[in-house]
Amino acid sequence: MTFGLFLEWFIKSLILILGLTVGFAYVTLFERKLAAWIQVRIGPNRAGPWGIFQPVADAVKLIFKEELIPEKADKFLFVMAPVITVIPALIITGVIPIGPPITLFGKEFTMQIADINVGALYLLTVTAISIYGIVLAGWSSNNKYSMMGGLRAAASMISYELALGLSYIGPILLANSMSINDIINAQKDVWFVVFQPLGFIIFILASTAEINRGPFDMPEAEHELTGGYNTEYSGMKFALFYMAEYIKMITISMIGASLFLGGYLGPGVHAHPWLGPIYLTIKVVIILFWLVWSRWTWPRFRYDRLMKFGWKILFPLALLNVFVTALVLLLIGG
Repeated sequence: MTFGLFLEWFIKSLILILGLTVGFAYVTLFERKLAAWIQVRIGPNRAGPWGIFQPVADAVKLIFKEELIPEKADKFLFVMAPVITVIPALIITGVIPIGPPITLFGKEFTMQIADINVGALYLLTVTAISIYGIVLAGWSSNNKYSMMGGLRAAASMISYELALGLSYIGPILLANSMSINDIINAQKDVWFVVFQPLGFIIFILASTAEINRGPFDMPEAEHELTGGYNTEYSGMKFALFYMAEYIKMITISMIGASLFLGGYLGPGVHAHPWLGPIYLTIKVVIILFWLVWSRWTWPRFRYDRLMKFGWKILFPLALLNVFVTALVLLLIGG
């Protein structure tokens, strides 16, 4: 590996991590403003004009907040759990292109860290890793409410990970590739959401459950578990869980936009590559709007109904979608 290639990867990784961390901060503001609008109340409006510095104020508060570790907790796992949760959220978007290749200084650069031929599989595997941080946080806290939250997280992961994985298969079959670039390029004429409306709905619902967002936020369930898996966390350790949740919202939105909404594609994008990130951002904001709207308008699922919905409704529908997609492609190909 040449030094130039290493430097390119380093710069791209730095931009990605900074973009996600800054994005996380302002997605929290986006949610609070949108929730206030939905509920007809005033949102953050004190820290800076229109409350735009509220994320900065929250960060300063959490940095200086006292951190406590329960005496009988497993201290190593207690400290590592937030790290295990946040790292996958940061690295998962490395295979998602945010725009077409651009030419700088006479050399062509891609707007992604790595284009691997099994990018869709990479997304699935890395997404599944972060759930271990939540389970370990619940177990290591030595708290019955935290433990219950961790168990609920494991159960919901098993229930909804299957449907989520099956929702990927439709775009993979249509593009005949697991590369995210190939899937996006195959949508240059028609977005896959047109051919896969059921797959897109399954993806959105399963993703919402995977990232523990309402109405599927069983691992937290403030009214039942006093906070769930993160009950014993404070300060920056709590902030890492908080950061992981919102970064996962961004990454899930980027994945959904890439698999079903054409990714960075849009009018004039190949003539003006800088339009690619703008188009992708617009699509990501639309999906983020759904994630926020559903949390603040729908009541939480009861735990048994959450399991029933995952196993008896979402999973069979995902299997049916894969079967019909494969059958139609076989008949057309034949």
